Amino acid sequence: MQWTKHSEQTVYENRWFSVNLADVALPDGRHLDHFLIRLRPVAVATVVNEANEVLLLWRHRFITDSWGWELAAGVVEDGEDIAAAAARELEEETGWRPGPLRHLMSVEPSNGLTDARHHVYWADEGEYIGHPVDDFESDRREWVSLKLVPDLVARGEVPAANMAAALLLLHHLRIGQDIHP
Repeated sequence: MQWTKHSEQTVYENRWFSVNLADVALPDGRHLDHFLIRLRPVAVATVVNEANEVLLLWRHRFITDSWGWELAAGVVEDGEDIAAAAARELEEETGWRPGPLRHLMSVEPSNGLTDARHHVYWADEGEYIGHPVDDFESDRREWVSLKLVPDLVARGEVPAANMAAALLLLHHLRIGQDIHP
């Protein structure tokens, strides 16, 4: 059952997002007004070291008033390569410059309301280049064992769904095969 968009107009717009109103036809012919948010792509990155520790940020999100573990992330600038944006965000937010990045996954965290796409990358090496430029983005930055990831997610310490999915996939790729019931 596919919905059909007949028109869309911008209600509000700034440099980061726009709020739009669409005229949508349902499969039974009824129409409804549907608000949606159009967002710039988001680039996400981390490093997993030889000890299977992942570089995470402990930060507060004022919108939900929650603390949790996250990966470095930010919007992709106009004309910027997504992987380059991921590397830039990691360096700005953690002080670590990643080695060659590999695409881990792309997700749509709220596709019933937004067109947001988060592109997650990871590297298995990195170089510490100094204190992060954007240190205001997190309370601290730590190397956390991937073995702890399932429990962190289960306890709600990774509240963002995109971050939980990425960390669980990294856990599976790096050490999941070593787990025996």
